[in-house]
Amino acid sequence: MAKNKLLRMDNVGIVVESLDDAIAFFEEIGLKLEGRATIEGEWAGRVTGLGSQHVEIAMMATPDGHSRIELSRFLNPSTISDHRNAPVNALGYLRVMFAVEDIDEMVSRLTKFGAQVVGEVVQYENSYRLCYIRGTEGILIGLAEQLGKK
Repeated sequence: MAKNKLLRMDNVGIVVESLDDAIAFFEEIGLKLEGRATIEGEWAGRVTGLGSQHVEIAMMATPDGHSRIELSRFLNPSTISDHRNAPVNALGYLRVMFAVEDIDEMVSRLTKFGAQVVGEVVQYENSYRLCYIRGTEGILIGLAEQLGKK
């Protein structure tokens, strides 16, 4: 019997305090807001294991349309822990990496937006320039610029 195959990665979920600030941050990176909705009720809580819940969500898509980030703001139940300032070597979900055309230009734009480079922009051999950035609400993202493909 043949195994069912994986179709795609649909999205990565990030819980935030301010949906508006997070949307603006990811729009600055280049993602587009696909939609916004409020999800509530017992059915949603059966998926998350949280019981009855009330959550505002926003779906952000990359320019190529292949990847998405689902931003969630929990109204009920309220959030119970905060991993936003976890160091890069913390266990569990940590960051999303974005491929960018010009890492210096993107870092410049995002730092004007309040983001901070975690370490520094580093070149890996002759293939990539890379960095981690802490953006709105301490959200950790990676940026990668492929060299020699401009």
